[in-house]
Amino acid sequence: MNGSWTSHLTVRTLYLLFLGQVASFALALSSFTSSLIADLGVDAPLTQMLLVYLGLALVYGGVMLYRRRRLLVPWYWYLILGCVDVQGNYLVNKAYQYSSITSVTLLDCWTIVWVVALTWIFLGTRYSLWQLLGAALSVLGLGFVMLSDAGVGGGGGSKPLLGDVLVIAGTVFFAVSNVAEEFCVKKKDRVEVLAMLGLFGTLVSVIEISIVERESDESIQWSTDIILAFIGFAASCFMFYSLVPFVLKMSGATMFNLSALTSDMWAVVVRIFVYRQEVDWLYYLAFSVVIVGVVIYSVTEKDPDGASAVEEGNPTRYQVLSDESAVVRDEEPSRF
Repeated sequence: MNGSWTSHLTVRTLYLLFLGQVASFALALSSFTSSLIADLGVDAPLTQMLLVYLGLALVYGGVMLYRRRRLLVPWYWYLILGCVDVQGNYLVNKAYQYSSITSVTLLDCWTIVWVVALTWIFLGTRYSLWQLLGAALSVLGLGFVMLSDAGVGGGGGSKPLLGDVLVIAGTVFFAVSNVAEEFCVKKKDRVEVLAMLGLFGTLVSVIEISIVERESDESIQWSTDIILAFIGFAASCFMFYSLVPFVLKMSGATMFNLSALTSDMWAVVVRIFVYRQEVDWLYYLAFSVVIVGVVIYSVTEKDPDGASAVEEGNPTRYQVLSDESAVVRDEEPSRF
């Protein structure tokens, strides 16, 4: 019996690590294409994400229409989630105008700090010492990356301090978005979350573009390189957003963000094969340390089958969003 549980845990852990790394690679591609858009002289972070939200709304919204079922979460909660997610993406993508891709991806790890705090306070998540050790090791791995960048000149940017502030502010919004998504995908339905996030993300983006980004969009001198960069960003972000709910469903926002730390390492792969640049040996050490930290965190989770417990309506870790959602909390969400 114990051997069977251990085998299940091992398969689950490997599958979770695999999904996390695929999502991390997609995140690295989105960071690369966003930096490329900035290098091409385009300052339109909201327009970049509009294509992503529109894609989510069309694809997963189409599935929702086919199902013909009512929302499991009140629409106004998804409106709040859409607003928060749009602001996070806007701030981080805007930071590429002032700072380097290295600084942005490294400072993005602050999301982990906020996620741990938010899940502890609002979702009642409790972390063991081994989990905290795994998280600390993963963050330590980024320290090696910073040392390597200091040696190979990874910094830069026109206003690096402003860029750093924008990134850190963006991580606060990302953390809130991740924790809210974790609640929704564990308690409700993944397809609904992606469809409604895409719908309200599109609406919020259109409104904000008309206010703060209209002149910037009108000044864009469209070229083949810019169009391809936008398409690449939209495709990689769409894949990233599609994978996120699976990782959140199986583990949670903290594990997801720890896996996302390796996106900086995947950026090294892009640097090697696209830019033909050499990388410092510390990058490989950093990648190994981050992976070890993620594995330690994953295999020492207290409740490997936590998702099923949540779906059964465990009241000790989550609170019902509202009376309206309470009416449907006993309904079993369909799978996709």
